[in-house]
Amino acid sequence: MARGLVLAVYNLLLPLVTVLAAPGWLRRMARRGGWGPKLRERLGIYDRAPEFEPGGGIYVHAVSVGEVLLALKLVAAWREYDPDEGFVLACTTSTGLEVARNGAPQGVRVIYAPVDFPFLVRRVLRRFEPRLVVLVESELWPNLLGVAHRTGVPVALANARMSPRSERRYRRFLPVVNQFLPLVRWVGAQADEHAAVWRDLGVPGDRVEVTGSVKFDQEGVAPPKKRKEFDESLRSFGSGREVVLAASTHAGEEVLVARAVRRVAGALAVIVPRHAERRAEVAEALAGAGFEVCLRSRFTPPEDRDRAVLVADTTGELRDWTAHAGAVVVGKSFLARGGQNPADAIAAGIPVVTGPHMQNFEPLVSQLRTAGGIRTARDEAELAAALETVLRDAGTRGTMTTAARAVLERHRGATARTVDALRTLAGPRP
Repeated sequence: MARGLVLAVYNLLLPLVTVLAAPGWLRRMARRGGWGPKLRERLGIYDRAPEFEPGGGIYVHAVSVGEVLLALKLVAAWREYDPDEGFVLACTTSTGLEVARNGAPQGVRVIYAPVDFPFLVRRVLRRFEPRLVVLVESELWPNLLGVAHRTGVPVALANARMSPRSERRYRRFLPVVNQFLPLVRWVGAQADEHAAVWRDLGVPGDRVEVTGSVKFDQEGVAPPKKRKEFDESLRSFGSGREVVLAASTHAGEEVLVARAVRRVAGALAVIVPRHAERRAEVAEALAGAGFEVCLRSRFTPPEDRDRAVLVADTTGELRDWTAHAGAVVVGKSFLARGGQNPADAIAAGIPVVTGPHMQNFEPLVSQLRTAGGIRTARDEAELAAALETVLRDAGTRGTMTTAARAVLERHRGATARTVDALRTLAGPRP
């Protein structure tokens, strides 16, 4: 199937898909606070003249919060080599955009990523004239790839991974995928298993390199630090209580974790939903299960400490909450599939318990399980038992955290390896 034909069909279907998806997308935008003049950037409309834009730099496309944090890590590492390098950080979600605006260093232009219409992509690339496009993890957009290729801008895929679900989707459309993956000039894969899949899907073998995971690389990364304001809030629940941090939870998991924590004497559940805008839904579910809910966004001390849970319904604070935890429970692994990143907790020396569904973080999770670095629980009872063990048994806790850190250590240097490859591909600044 010719690439031109594939693009023609894609560009015929994309407006229809955009129109059908728009209501749900706009509702999510409203819930997450994504409305405002910046939304026009999705259509390539900006609030400054083109001559004031950074040209000739690096265009980094990152979808949401996790990818944005990874992109910022790459930018910081790159700036250590070349402090004057220019960057454009294009984000897809409003939460990602917020994190990027708050965390981007001076000189990094943060924008909404344009919708993948060819005329919009051409407009954006003409505006910023990048000499390299970097995609983070697994987001491949046909028109972005095609326009960059036609204008001579190389495209790289950093920290590339391939979940089983994504692999099935790619293979379902393999004749289409085969037309675009050869346009990617370099793929930095997190592990051998991911590299093999990318090669099999059509990326030329000599363009795929195993760098390790930038997310899991702890070289030069300061561990999470406790915040005084967090300590003050936690003291209102009673002194000496062990905090069980439920990290990036999805629907239904908040009640499951809170019930499990309630079965562990003296433990306190601190719940960080994956999407802060779910606060009302989370609070209603927990209250319906008999808990007193204290929201971080409008905190008041609990009236009944024994029934109370703290919901950290804010964006960008999860890493700092980790420093206060006695154990971390990984969300999206019990009632949703895929899991969330356990690396921050492991690096901080905090024992980690997950549900059975951590497919998005393979092969790391299997390596951790084999080494005894994490515990896996299938339901509320098993979660309560696992938490009882890791909170009460210092020997088990020490063995787990030591083993987990040893597995994570295999990714040390991934950031430097990735930046070295990207700088080579980008060439010198004009």
